[in-house]
Amino acid sequence: MRDGSFRTGAICAVLAAALAVGGCARNDSLMNIDKVDQTPDEFAILPTKPIEIPDDLSSLPPPRPGAANRTDPTPFDDAVLALGGNPARLDRDGSSPDGALVTAASRYGVDSNIRGELAAEDVEFRRRNRGRVLERWFNRNVYFDAYRQQSLDQYDEAERYRRAGAPTSNPPPQEQ
Repeated sequence: MRDGSFRTGAICAVLAAALAVGGCARNDSLMNIDKVDQTPDEFAILPTKPIEIPDDLSSLPPPRPGAANRTDPTPFDDAVLALGGNPARLDRDGSSPDGALVTAASRYGVDSNIRGELAAEDVEFRRRNRGRVLERWFNRNVYFDAYRQQSLDQYDEAERYRRAGAPTSNPPPQEQ
């Protein structure tokens, strides 16, 4: 009888130790769809342009409070220039620099609450696909499992485009 209680106690002790050690682990994965803490938006940080000192300092314009600075980031201009366009042809009337794109994309109408609808649908989707009990207990990342049906295989897509005669770049090598 004593052997049975010792074995039961040993099993309980091992399970308690495993749970204690497992509780110490932290999963800081950005792919954890249940993660609720707010993290900084790394795409909101734009580096400034390097400071340039002209040969003749008298050619500098006088300072104007609130006006654009020569070292301020100009991501729209930079993108147009990088794609071979002329940034001087962008709308300078205060409207969005991508106004033509927005106009073309909204030619069939715009749902003003699309972001709210998509957010609500995604919350409901994640609620239905939050993983099994042990996955939740051990904080297993279920992101790829939840969204597997919605993902594209880049190699299959590249091959499909090539067969259709569309120019494609090479995808990264397949993992072994």
